[in-house]
Amino acid sequence: MMKLKISVIAASLITATFSAQIKDTLAEKMLVYQLPNGGWGKQLDDKSVVDYNLPIDKKLLARIKETGDDHATIDNNATSREINALIKSYKTTHNPEYLKSAEKGINYLLSMQYKNGGFPQYYPNSGLYRKQITYNDNAMINALTVLYNIAEGKNDFDVVDSKLKEKSKTAVQKGIDCILKTQVVQKGIPSIWGDQYNEITMQPDKARAFEPVSLATGESVNIVRFLMMQTATPEIQKSIKAAIKWFKDNKIEGYSYNVAKQNGKAVRTLAEDKNSIIWARFYDINNNRPLFGDRDGSVKYNYNDVSEERRNGYSWFGDAPDKLINKEYPKWVQKNNVMP
Repeated sequence: MMKLKISVIAASLITATFSAQIKDTLAEKMLVYQLPNGGWGKQLDDKSVVDYNLPIDKKLLARIKETGDDHATIDNNATSREINALIKSYKTTHNPEYLKSAEKGINYLLSMQYKNGGFPQYYPNSGLYRKQITYNDNAMINALTVLYNIAEGKNDFDVVDSKLKEKSKTAVQKGIDCILKTQVVQKGIPSIWGDQYNEITMQPDKARAFEPVSLATGESVNIVRFLMMQTATPEIQKSIKAAIKWFKDNKIEGYSYNVAKQNGKAVRTLAEDKNSIIWARFYDINNNRPLFGDRDGSVKYNYNDVSEERRNGYSWFGDAPDKLINKEYPKWVQKNNVMP
C-alpha cells in the first residue's frame, strides 16, 4: 500500500513538472518581443509591424533585441494583447515564465499611468502626441480593462500577485475619475469623449494631422461599455445616460457606409440608404457637426471634400452606438435598477 502511494505521488510530481515545462508557441514569441521596461511595441521600427505569425530567425531576433523602450506602447492593442495572451497561456500550461512576463507587463501599465488617472499612448517616449491621454483606438480602455480584470480576479487574472491586485484597484479608480473629468461638457450638458487629451490640462487635443480636436464616437462607445462594468454610482449613471442621449441625438439616418476592394485597395463610400443609421467618426466639439480631417491638417465638413487618400485610408463612419443604445444600455438599466 505504501509503495502504491509513493508511486502515485511520484507520478503526480512528474505530471506537474511536465506541465510546468509545456511551452506555448505564441507565448514564447511574446517573451522574446517584450521590452526591458515590461511593455511591448506595435512596431520594430518605423516600417516593420510586430507580427507574431513570423518565425523568429537570427536576423529577426537581432532586430528585436535592438528595439528599445521608446517603442513600448498601448496603441493598437499592444501590451494589453500580450498580457491577456500570456495569462491565458499560463492558465493552460502553468509555465511560470508566462506569469512572470505578464506581471512585468502589468507593472509597466501601472508605471505609465499619470497621477490624474490618464494613460499616454507611449511610455517613456513622449514625442509629439505620444504623451497625450489617449482614448484613440481604445488604448486607455484596453489598459484599464486589464487592470480591472486583475483587481476583480476575472478572466483568469486571479493568478496575479495580490500586491498587483491592490495597485490595480487604485489605478482603475483613478482611471474612472479621469474618464468622468474628461467627458466633454457642452453648455453645461455632458456629451461624449474626444480621442486624445492634453496630459496636463485634460482638455481635448489634436493628434495626427487628420485627427483634429473633436468628439470621437467609436472610442466613446467603448468608454461607456467600460463604465457599465463598474459599480453604478450616481456619477457613473449620469455619465452613461448623458452619453447615450448624445448618441441618440446625433445619429445620421438614411445613409450607409460601405467598404469594397478594388485592385486590392479599400474604397469607402457614403450612400443613401433609408434603412440605415450610422454615426460619423468625429463630430465638432462645439456644434456636433460631423467633421473630417485631412493630411494637410485641414478640417472638412463634407465627406466628399476629403482627399481620396484619406477618404479611403481611414474609417469615417460606423454603427457601433446602435448596439450600445438598443441592447447593452437597456440591459445595464435593468441590471442596476436605474431610471433610463
